[in-house]
Amino acid sequence: MPQSYLSPTQEAGRNFIMRNITGKVVMLNMLRFRPVADYSAFPGIAPQQPISGERAYRLYMEHTLPFLQQSGGSILFYGKGGDFLIGPPEEKWDAVMLVQQNSVQDFMAFASDPAYLAGMGHRTAALEDSRLLPLVEEPIKE
Repeated sequence: MPQSYLSPTQEAGRNFIMRNITGKVVMLNMLRFRPVADYSAFPGIAPQQPISGERAYRLYMEHTLPFLQQSGGSILFYGKGGDFLIGPPEEKWDAVMLVQQNSVQDFMAFASDPAYLAGMGHRTAALEDSRLLPLVEEPIKE
């Protein structure tokens, strides 16, 4: 089974901080859902009946949105994925999301909020694999 990526490594987190990003940061999220959400590690928040990974991710987003907005963040885009126009045909992503934060510090405060973290089990149960790429706007100079 190929490796999946659901959480940052310590090295990736350190590299993110060391970029010394100033100003806004946009997080590109690429999401691949499990056919059936796996709540085996989070029985305390598991729904009564099995649900899809996509539905579990929506539960995660319902939990997360108030914390994201409270931290000054916002969702710029959420949409369904599909086959690449340019890219490997075997690589598929079910959904893509762009989340903006005013600063890395605001993002880190949001991501470490214990109340927010209490709902992370829905995300873990939902996802088979993911990617998170921090983006910094670069003006196009003519």
